[in-house]
Amino acid sequence: MELPQPSAEAQEHSARLSELIQQAIALEHGAISFARYMELALYAPGLGYYSAGARKFGKDGDFVTAPEMGGGFAHALANAGARVLMQLEGDAIWFEIGAGTGALAEKTLKRLQALDVLPSQYWILEPSADLRERQRLHLQASLEPELFARCLWLDAPPERPWQGVLVANEVIDALPTTRFIIEAGEVYEECIALDGRQQFSRVMRPADALVGGAVRHIERYLKRDLPEGYCSEVLPQLPYWIQAIAGTMARGGMLFVDYGYPRGEYYLPERDDGTLICHYRHRVHDDYLLWPGLQDITASVDFTGLAEAGVSAGFVLAGYCSQASFLLGNGLAEYIAEYDRNADDIARYREGQHIKKLMLPGEMGERFQVMGFSKNTDFAAAFTNADLSYRL
Repeated sequence: MELPQPSAEAQEHSARLSELIQQAIALEHGAISFARYMELALYAPGLGYYSAGARKFGKDGDFVTAPEMGGGFAHALANAGARVLMQLEGDAIWFEIGAGTGALAEKTLKRLQALDVLPSQYWILEPSADLRERQRLHLQASLEPELFARCLWLDAPPERPWQGVLVANEVIDALPTTRFIIEAGEVYEECIALDGRQQFSRVMRPADALVGGAVRHIERYLKRDLPEGYCSEVLPQLPYWIQAIAGTMARGGMLFVDYGYPRGEYYLPERDDGTLICHYRHRVHDDYLLWPGLQDITASVDFTGLAEAGVSAGFVLAGYCSQASFLLGNGLAEYIAEYDRNADDIARYREGQHIKKLMLPGEMGERFQVMGFSKNTDFAAAFTNADLSYRL
């Protein structure tokens, strides 16, 4: 695919990040893991894709997320989370990981206010200083002062016990992932090195015990060996990440929305080059070594692995279903009917186009999945519409 050329300023920015990655390669004796490369490309302070100031979301960015597509998505998530908030006594928290433009926070708070189940605080954990500021400005302009006063940006996951709802929309896919390949029956890890022209290149090195053990766990789960030359992704750090962000939750529920598959589909024999993709100016391609810092790099989510990680962190799997089923099961039809009654023709048409993208199988309806967890609460009712947990 022919991609639009970045501006001279953008290319200079990418060159600075490339130099930083080259220095990291030199410090690691000639190669860094792909996960480390992805971490620097996305999150290096001031230079990484999510840490720098370039616009990423919406029609002027590289991709559009569900919260930017009208109000139906946030309406359903808020309805689902409200089931948990109603069960809690005392102060409750709504905790969003990676809040993007702030659109989901805005719409969620307004819906929770309408349901009369407002949390005492709305926490946002956002690693990007630039996005933090954009979120703050958006929410200050779009919320009444009493609602905005509930918003609190965290520098790190909470260390004290709390109760409430945690939401992560399109977060797991952006965690730095490990790439592996099977060679002569052994597990090798993909690393990034420099070739003779000082350009980034792929090299394979024997996997360490953590990566090798994660791949062998997948094979045991599948009850088959992955074939020779099979390349894919795995997140061995996912259980530790879940524990880090939610380990102090005493009561509540978690919702994860992302694109991905149950493990049996993720590691199909024909999917032998993994799921890694890049987003640049609303185009999708697979050259993840191109223009570090200027493009998003993501991998699909192994939802079986997410279920294992949540349960190992002390949560109960509440349910798993497609995004379309989840939205329908949590009030989307009522939202559409109310919108149709109160909006003009142009607004109804625009919202209808958003709903189609959220719901149609060829758009986000089936490609995106929703998984919920609970701790000392009942969250299963949010997943009564076509629960797919049996596929995990």
